[in-house]
Amino acid sequence: MYKIMIVEDDETICTVLSKHFATWGMQVHSPSDFSNITSEFNEFSPHIVLMDVSLPFFNGFHWCSEIRKISKVPIIFISSVNDNMSMIMAMNMGGDDYVTKPFDLNVLNAKVQALLRRTYDFAENADYLEAGGIMLNLSDATAVFNGKKIDLTKNEYRILQILFENKGKAVSRDFLMERLWKTDIFVDENTLNVNINRLRRKLAEYGVENLITTKKGIGYMVGERGASNV
Repeated sequence: MYKIMIVEDDETICTVLSKHFATWGMQVHSPSDFSNITSEFNEFSPHIVLMDVSLPFFNGFHWCSEIRKISKVPIIFISSVNDNMSMIMAMNMGGDDYVTKPFDLNVLNAKVQALLRRTYDFAENADYLEAGGIMLNLSDATAVFNGKKIDLTKNEYRILQILFENKGKAVSRDFLMERLWKTDIFVDENTLNVNINRLRRKLAEYGVENLITTKKGIGYMVGERGASNV
């Protein structure tokens, strides 16, 4: 299920958009705090964002540039302002498309679906993975957060790669152990615990909190916030 974040302070428009995309099977979230959009973005971890330009506190251009510091998620601007300068500004700030109000829901939906297909349908061919603002470069096995390279061991990198490949899904402990230690030699489950806990502490040192969450009785996942880290 794709997740869409609708950053729109007009309640009527927001409700119409939310109902429309919900009927397409998407999980919808609209921020409650327009003074801290990036925080809600990180918590919800959407696959795509609809961003109004005129917003309380800071405009959509500001929030787009802030999101671009931590994610390459597609962003479509929606605005009643129809001038070339605004469209250029939107693209310069990292936007992927610009739709003016009033808009046709079917046209907007087509743009959303097209961006989702281009971004995620061929993810297996991508040379990077992203979650929680961390970029994993699959070509050179490096991890970067906020422009800083994270010093990871081979196993720590592989744990993140497996979890990022299954972003939003719980990965069982058995699956992780099988992928990490492809051997007939028995590996104690405590070895996985040690690796996960060490990785969590290391990520916290770089300012990444609660990225890896525990799904009790199942395993681990990335893509949710606030779950138990036991």
